[in-house]
Formats: sequence, structure tokens, C-alpha cells
Amino acid sequence: MKATEVPAIAGAYLFEPTPYADERGFFCRTFDADVVRSVGLDPDAFVQDSVSRSVRGVLRGLHLRSGAGEAKLVRCSYGKVFDAVVDLRPGSPTYLGRAFFDLSGETQATLYVPAGCAHGFQALTGTADVSYRIDRPHDPAEDVTIAFDDPELAIPWPLPVVSMSRRDREAPSLAEVLKQKES
Repeated sequence: MKATEVPAIAGAYLFEPTPYADERGFFCRTFDADVVRSVGLDPDAFVQDSVSRSVRGVLRGLHLRSGAGEAKLVRCSYGKVFDAVVDLRPGSPTYLGRAFFDLSGETQATLYVPAGCAHGFQALTGTADVSYRIDRPHDPAEDVTIAFDDPELAIPWPLPVVSMSRRDREAPSLAEVLKQKES
């Protein structure tokens, strides 16, 4: 497994496993505590795993948590997604930086999203399963959502949006969220 820094988002990493393929399919390690530790992350900090299933065109995000934030490992275990991360940490050298990834069940790459970064994705295949490993229990009272189509972010979502949650559809702009954070 190889860990690569994401230049546009300070502290973000892409973990790429080495799949072993044969006539039966493939096998690969999707989490390795030693590799995670080698980039300065605590593998024992992750306390909750979740999975979402989406159909082609579904968009989820942009999400982050208030308070201490939430760091997460994100992996598309089946299908393919377009994944977006936005750095919203005011003291970060990559503040307002954006990074985009194609995550897929073929590669099983895992993205580490640092606390304080917004995250979202769009399903590119008929079915896409995304697994999350987060560093603190989820508290819905701390959920923050930013408009996926905010012109200031100009995220190049690859498909028309076929479905999204009401919360995502009614999300405020980045400017409104930042203003709320200041007050």
C-alpha cells in the first residue's frame, strides 16, 4: 500500500493498495495501520465505520462537521464516484483549496480527509458503495452542509444531479457558512 500526499489539501492523503488479481477476481488490503501511522496519523483514532449506497447521478455533499470537525477515510468499495474535498480550515496553507478524485471499486484507493474540510461525491455508476471510517461518533447537531453548486467553489460535477437529500438541495452558500462560523 502506498500513501501519497494531496498537494491541494494540506494533511490529506491518498492510500493506494496493491491488488492481487487472478482468475477468481482480486484481493487487496484496504487499511494498514502501519502505513497510516507512517504518515503521522493515528490508526486507532477511527471509531465508526459507515457505508452509503448511491445510484448513478446521486450527489452527496458538501458536508463537514462543526466544533472539532471530523477526519475520515473514504473509499468507494463498489462502482465509481467523483469525489471532491474543499479545505475550510482558516489557518491552513491550502485554505479554500480543492481536490478531486475518481474513487472506484477497481482501485480500492482510500482518501484521508482532514477535519475541517468539506467533502462530497457523485455516483458515476449504476450502483456505488462508499465506505467511511470517521474519527469520532457522528452527532447530527454538528452537521454542516454547503451548496454543491456554489459558484465560488466551481466544482466540476461530471453528471447532471438526479437526486440528493433535501438538506443538500437547500444548503447555504460557502459565504453564508463561513459567515456563520465567524459569529
